[in-house]
Order: sequence, then structure tokens, then C-alpha cells
Amino acid sequence: MPDPTTTPPREKTFLGHPTQLGTLFGVEMWERFSFYGMQAILLLYMYYSVTDGGLGYDQGVAAGVVGAYGGTVYLSTILAAWAGDRLFGPERVLFGSAISVMTGHVALALLPGGTGLAVGLVLVALGSGGIKANASTIVAMLYAPGDDRRDAGFSIFYLGINIGALAGQLLTPVLQTAAGFHWGFGLAAVGMALGLVQYTVARRNLPPEGRIVPNPLPPAGRVRAGLIGAAAVVVPVALTLTGVITAGRLGYIVTGIVAVAAVGYFTLLLTSPKVDRTERRRVLAFLPMWVASAVFWAIFQQIFTVLTIYADQRLDRSVFGLFVLPAGSVQAIEPLFVVLLAGVFAAVWTRLGPRQPSSPTKMAIGTIVVGIGFLLFVPLAGTGPNGTPLLAVAGILLVFCVAELFTSPVGQSLSTKLAPQAFRTQMVALFFLSVSMGTVLAGVLAQFYSAENEIAYFGITGAVAIVVGLVVIAAVPRLTVLMAGVR
Repeated sequence: MPDPTTTPPREKTFLGHPTQLGTLFGVEMWERFSFYGMQAILLLYMYYSVTDGGLGYDQGVAAGVVGAYGGTVYLSTILAAWAGDRLFGPERVLFGSAISVMTGHVALALLPGGTGLAVGLVLVALGSGGIKANASTIVAMLYAPGDDRRDAGFSIFYLGINIGALAGQLLTPVLQTAAGFHWGFGLAAVGMALGLVQYTVARRNLPPEGRIVPNPLPPAGRVRAGLIGAAAVVVPVALTLTGVITAGRLGYIVTGIVAVAAVGYFTLLLTSPKVDRTERRRVLAFLPMWVASAVFWAIFQQIFTVLTIYADQRLDRSVFGLFVLPAGSVQAIEPLFVVLLAGVFAAVWTRLGPRQPSSPTKMAIGTIVVGIGFLLFVPLAGTGPNGTPLLAVAGILLVFCVAELFTSPVGQSLSTKLAPQAFRTQMVALFFLSVSMGTVLAGVLAQFYSAENEIAYFGITGAVAIVVGLVVIAAVPRLTVLMAGVR
């Protein structure tokens, strides 16, 4: 008989959640440190002159390439999710992806010119996509169905993303300014190496189902997949060498690829015999949220295109007259707010429990708020070169932060809740396809930005986001029915 005076050992948790969340929190934090640290200086590296250490690309073309690269990162979640569901299991794909990210940053740091840029961006894009899709899937495995902590757990996981993003965007531009672009890329490589070491030590404690292949590919299918994979490498290289794929066309090409992939994925999930009627209705309910998410990211990801140009050319970056903030570090203001507020949002959702707004309502609010954030740039038009106050842009980035916390962690969580059993990881990839579409559009749209058309640019884009958000709010009652008990 147990001794009633003996207190059972208290279960270890990570901020009130399963301890394994800390492992995933850590690897994602360091991956985001490296990814956002590199991205903070990437556009500047491309359009700065060769004498200033850059590559001398046209500014509009460079912005389009950055958007296309960002879109390819999220597009690669399809390949990674498929590999997790059908070949290796999510955990093994996550581990291999972390290695790819570190190798890509090493290439950017050590290889010169366009060669280093191409090799580095391809490796980072493939690796980051693999981490994104599969880490979110494993986070979802930590919670039983109906566990009200799930949204809060994703918010904490998102806190790790933004701690890494904040540190990377603060430190990498400082090192780049002091020592050069390749030193900045080298710091990103060191950050990812730290994340890989941390994950290697703790990965054995992750849920064993993360190493299970939920929908194994038959042997014949493996041969076919290998041939398709080889073609996916050879064809783009050949089209690039023959001049069909150019830097100026890249954004439009990736937009088309993402659109085709999204239509294909929705068709697969809605017609597969492995998806039952309830699951099919849930996938259908996800469609308007996918559109809202794409619109949200088309504005939000302009932090790395239009806002980078704006910070470099239009913003007074002096901080109390003491020092000048590097242009790439202005982006760090937004993740700083996320770090401060993510815990608050997680606590609010936990406290509200079943009384919290539904996921579609949260995502619609986020889309409306980010549109309002873009409209706030309109009164700042005409301030002249380096004439916009830093405090004004910081206020706008606070609005962006609130919008992000309503949209991104909730969208990741919702994709796992609505996912058909046979396509768990690939449903997460479908969510990231919305991020891919928005990100590549952020680069395409940035080619139309100039200081002379700021009122029209910010005004029209912001208004479109607000309208889309209002449409989703109007559709919430119908979406609630289709979601069949999922909030």
C-alpha cells in the first residue's frame, strides 16, 4: 500500500507543457537565429555595389529574388512533409534538415559571389522548409486531442522562433557592418551549429511516433520518387543555364509553382480515398483561412523586402543620437515585441480555454490588423530621404506583431487540428504553402514600390488585407459547421 504521507514526484514540464517542447523550442530558436540573421542582410548584400561588399544587383530584381527565395523556403515544406509522411518519419527529416541549413550558411560565408549565393540559398531553403513542416508536426504530437494547451504550446514554440529571430537580426547586421557580409553569414552558420548540437543531444526523448512513417511509400514508388527528384534538380539547372530562368523572372515563376502546388494539394486532400467525409469537410473549411493567411504574409513578409529598402533609404535610424542602427537590424524590432507579447497571448488563450475566439476568427483579426499596419505608413509618405522617425516605424511593427500572434501560431495549430490522419505532416505543409505564396508575393509586390508612390502602394495593399479579413469573419459560422467540432 502506498504511503499517504509520501508526495509523488512532480512531473517535469517546460513552462507548464511537455518537456519535449523545450527540445523543439531550442532547435527552432537557433534555426531562426541563422535564417533571419542571414535574411536581415541578404537584400542589402544583393543590391549594394561591389565596392561596398555586395553583388551590385538592380534593387527591384534583388527584392524579387529575396521574395522568391523566401517563397521557396516554404515551398520546400511540401517535399519535406512528403518525405516525413512517406519515407523517413518527421523526426529524421527534421534532423537532416538542420544539417542542410548549417551547410548552406557555411557556403554563403565561404564561397564567393553568385556561386556562394546560389548554393547557400538552395541548401538553406531546403533545410529550413524541412524544419518548419516537421517540427510543427512533432509539437502537435505532444498534446492529446482536445488538450486546450495546444494553442498555448504553439505560442510558446513561436516564442522560440522569435527569440532566435530577434538575436539573429540584431547581431548579424552589426557584424556585417563592422567586418563585412561574409562574416555576417558566418555568424549565422555558428548559430545553426549550436542548434544542431542541442538537438542531437536531446532528440532521443522526442515522441517515438515522430520516427514512424505514417503512410509508407511502396518500393515501386520509391524508384519513381527518385527519378522525379533527379528531374527536379536537373531541369531547373538546365533552364537557368539556357536563360529561361533569370533573376528578374524568378518571382513570377515561383508564384506559378506555388499556385499549382496549392491547387494540387487541396485536390489531393479533397479526393483521396484515405480521407473520410468529416476530414474532407475540415479540409474544405481550411481553404478560406489559407487565402487569408496568404494575404497576411504578402504584407508581413515585406519586412524583408520593402521595409529593408525603407530602413536603408527612408528611415532616420539614429537612436537618441548615440548610435545609428544598421538597416538590417530594424527588422529585429518586430520579433522583440513578439518575445515580449507571445507569453501574454499564450497565457490569455490558456486562461480563456474553450471561451477563446475560434481559430478562423483569430486569423481573420490578424489579417485585418496587418492591413491596418500598412495603412499607418500612408501618413509618413513624403518625409524624404532618411526622414521618417524610427519611433513611428517601431509603432507600426508593434501592430505587425499583434497581427502575427493572431495569425501565424494559430494557423500552424489549426492545420494540425484539421489534418486528415493519413496526411498530418502534409497538411502542415499546405499551411506553409500559404506562407510561401505570401512571401513570394512580398517580393513581387516590392518591385512596384518607390518613394514616389507610397500612398497608393501602402493604401491599396492594406485595404485589400482588411477586406479579406472581414470576408473570413462573415464566413465564420459556416466554417464552424464544416470544422465539425474543431475550434
